[in-house]
Parts: sequence; structure tokens; C-alpha cells
Amino acid sequence: MLRSKLWSIVALGLIAILVVTACTPGGTTGGKYKFGIVMVGPYNDKGWNTAHYVAGQYVEKKLGAEMIYIDKVNTADRPGTTPAQIAEQLVEQGAQFIIFNSDDMKDSAVEFAKNNPKIPVIHASGDTVWKEGKVYEDIPNLVNVMGRMEYGKMIAGCSAALTTQTGKIGYLGPLINDETRRLVASAYLGAKYCWTKYLGKDAKDLQFKVTWIGFWFNIPGFTSDPTQVADDFFNSGYDVLLSGIDTTEALTEAKKFADSGKKVWAIPYDYEDACAEAEDVCLGVPYFNWGPFYLKYIKDAQANKFKQAFEWKGPDWKDINNPDTSYVGYVKGKALTSEGSAQLDKFIEELKGGLNLWTGPLNLQDGTPYLKDGEVATDFQVWYLPQLLEGIEGQSVSE
Repeated sequence: MLRSKLWSIVALGLIAILVVTACTPGGTTGGKYKFGIVMVGPYNDKGWNTAHYVAGQYVEKKLGAEMIYIDKVNTADRPGTTPAQIAEQLVEQGAQFIIFNSDDMKDSAVEFAKNNPKIPVIHASGDTVWKEGKVYEDIPNLVNVMGRMEYGKMIAGCSAALTTQTGKIGYLGPLINDETRRLVASAYLGAKYCWTKYLGKDAKDLQFKVTWIGFWFNIPGFTSDPTQVADDFFNSGYDVLLSGIDTTEALTEAKKFADSGKKVWAIPYDYEDACAEAEDVCLGVPYFNWGPFYLKYIKDAQANKFKQAFEWKGPDWKDINNPDTSYVGYVKGKALTSEGSAQLDKFIEELKGGLNLWTGPLNLQDGTPYLKDGEVATDFQVWYLPQLLEGIEGQSVSE
């Protein structure tokens, strides 16, 4: 009888533990904590996806957790498979936390989060749980995070304007959406500001053009070839090319042209060490630092404190390249002149001091007024920029 009572007590205790574990989003169930990342492209693309992979390594080092991932999650590489289905595979492998790393995974991130309410989910760059946004949904286990790359692109645009000898700056764009429009516009604003303020030139003499390839990276038969697009820019007098795609074609093509005797430069994107591909033509790189985002929310999940949030965070102006505190950074390239470097430092100091280039008067590409003279854009107006800005050549919307 005593033995029966003891077994009853033990059984009740085990049931209580199981209930608590089952009801805790991301709660640790014993062993090494596993988090999964669904990546849109190859983990070693030296751009967007590598930046997320490095962030996963950062979390592993800080927490002793284990990253598992599946990359190349897109319709070309995995036809008939959705990111939500891939996330389910990661859960089957033991993932207790899921990260979707691409804007175009929004539908899958929402689907997965709703179908798995006990698993914490990060969607890197969406706006689903932004209460002030256009598409808010109350999903308790979903977090949206994004770095304010607008600052990084402004700095990149300034670097380009300080360097160009032809006054023609090109932008190698991915697909067209809210995110990419506002980043192209930010690069243009930075370029125009430094062109006029630091070089004393007329804004009308600055040419800024974007050509879109149709996706985040090259998919033969589906996108335009970014190598050919880059070549077209350099062959038509554009001597600085900014990249907005996940991979490094802008940089590698700039090196090819420079090796043939042309004075051209490039600015890659996303990944801190991207300039290593072609240092002699690299003016610098604006990059995302996802590590602090992921560390924060995985720690919250382990402590059973994970909750819905939208975060759009910028550089740590004390040190924009601090890996523990700055969500966006900029590394200068060896091709930037010492004079250009000094002027760029002044521009960064102005941004640090509160300079906001998203201030009117600003018109949209078709001439429609967007911001009145002195009017400062709201986060909503920047995030959901409906067209490119006046002064930029290229498509504003998909055909």
C-alpha cells in the first residue's frame, strides 16, 4: 500500500512536469537547446544568409545552444515545398525555436506560428505583429525583427557619391517591395546629401539608377543575370555600383573591370566580411548584425518570457560595429580614399547627432509630394514607401 502511494506521488509529479513543459513556449526539455533557421539562400553566400548563419554561431557561443538549419528554401531550389513545411522538418530534428530569415517567407512564418503556438518564432523582416503597421495580427508566439538598414544604405550612398568620377551611381536591386524601395531611396538620399554638401555639386548632376533582377539572388531562367546587369552598368559609364542582392556579383564584376584598367568600385551588402571578395575595389559594406536579436529572444524563450514583439533597430552610435549592441554596421573598404574616409566620418557623426535625411521636401518618383518642407517621415511612411523618390531612375513597382 505504501508502495502504491509512492508510485502515485511520483506519477503525479511526472505528469505535472510534462504539463509545464508542454505549455511553455520554447521551454527547455533537457539536453542542449536547439534553434532552427530557415534560410532563403545558401548559408555560405557571403551575404544575407551568411549574416544569419554567423548570428546563429554567435548564439551558440553565447548560450551553448545548438543551431540547426536548412538553406536554399525557395521555389527554385525546393519546388513544391513551403518554408513552413521546412520549419516542421526542423522541429522533427529537435528545434525548439524557429527563425524564418526572408521577407518573402511572411505567409509561411504566420502559418507555422499559428499551427505551432508553443514554439517561439522569429520572422526576420516582416511586419505581421507591428501594431501600427498595415497587416497586424495578434500572434503571441511571433516576433518580427529588422535592422534599420536605412542608415547603412545612407552611409553606402555617401561613400559612392564621395568616390564617383562620372557622377553615375548604379544600384543592383533584388525584387521590388516595401523593404527594397526604402533601402534604394535611403542610398540615394545619402548619395545626394554628400554629393551636394561635401563636394558642393549640383544634385541635378548626380545620376542614380536601380535595375532589378527579380529575386534576392540569381536563379537562371527566372531572374535577370546579376553579372550581366553589373556589366551593363559599368559599360555605360556607371563607375560605382551598390548591391542590394544577397550575393557578391557587384563586387566581383567591379574587380573584373578594374583588372582590365577601368576605374570602378562597388559596395556589397549584408555581410560584414563581404569586402574580402575584392578588397581593391570595395568602398565598404553596410551589414546586418542579427546576433543580438536572436540572442535576446532565445534567452527569453529559455526563461519562459518570450512574447510578441516588433523591433526595428538601428546602429549603436557609440560604436556602429559593436557585435553585441549594434544591429546595423558599416565597415569601410580599402578602396575608399583617406579624404573620402574623413568625409564619411563627418557624415556618420551627423547621423549620430540626429541628421534625418527622411525630411521634406521629398517627392515620389512620379512627382507626387510625399513630405512637405521640414516634415519628418514617420516610421510608417518610411517602411511603406509606395514609390522610389524623385531623382531615382528605375522601376518603382513590379510590372
